[in-house]
Parts: sequence; structure tokens; C-alpha cells
Amino acid sequence: MKNTKNFFTFLLISITLLSCSSKKIIREYIPADKELYKAIGAMDSVFFNAYNQCDLERQASIYVDDIEFYHDKGGLMTSKQGIIDATRKNICGKVTRELVKGSLEVYPIKDYGAVEIGFHKFYNNQEPDAPSIPSKFIIMWLNDNGEWKISKVISLH
Repeated sequence: MKNTKNFFTFLLISITLLSCSSKKIIREYIPADKELYKAIGAMDSVFFNAYNQCDLERQASIYVDDIEFYHDKGGLMTSKQGIIDATRKNICGKVTRELVKGSLEVYPIKDYGAVEIGFHKFYNNQEPDAPSIPSKFIIMWLNDNGEWKISKVISLH
């Protein structure tokens, strides 16, 4: 009985120490480049304003031609026109997107551009009282001679 009690005491102390030390490993996000953070935050706003207003032409102009869109439920899409068509069919007038305040992280990618990571919510306009659960997204932004373009998207729900 005494050995069992000692084992559980040791286990409890170990779990407590591990949980305390893991909090030190994950640090609070602070942008490494504040100007880049602002630029990508602004582009997120531009793109998703177009998304919410069904401005498909504007959305298409922000995607690179060889876009890769990974969706955990829908799979991979590599056709820019296919993504625009799916947005027209499934999103326009039906869904709006909102960035979760305080969730945005932006990291520079040397000689390429940036990666944007965050959480967003989607609202079903046909069911305004339906709850919206935040989901994670990752967007790769290509800096094409000063013009920001979306090259890859990972959308997780």
C-alpha cells in the first residue's frame, strides 16, 4: 500500500512539474516584424472583405495562379477557377467570415514572403442563431515584387 501511495504521489508531482514546464516552452506571440504583421493583417482584411462581399474578381486577383488550397474536410484544390467557382456556389450570400481578435500571428519567410496563422469564425447567414466555433487557418503569402498574393491555404475545421 505504501509503495502504491508513493507511486501516485510521484506521478502527481511529475505531472504537475511537466505541466508547469510546458507553459514555459510555449511563449506569448510577439511579432518579429511589426510592419510585416500590419501588412499581412491588412491583406487578410482586404481578402476577407472581398470574400464576405462576394467580390470574386478581387479574390481571384489575390490568389496566385498555382494556388494550393488544403481543406481538412474537402481535400486539396489546385484550380484557382475551381476555388472561385466553389466560393460562388457555397459561400456567396450564405457565409461570412470573421477573424478571431487577438489570434493572428505572422512570421516572415526569408526570400518568399510570410506565413499567417490564426483562428476565424464562419457564420451561416441562413441560420443566424447557429453557433460559430473558431477554426484554425494557415495562409502562405508570396511577396511578388511588393504585391502580396495568397499561394497556399490550410483550412482546418
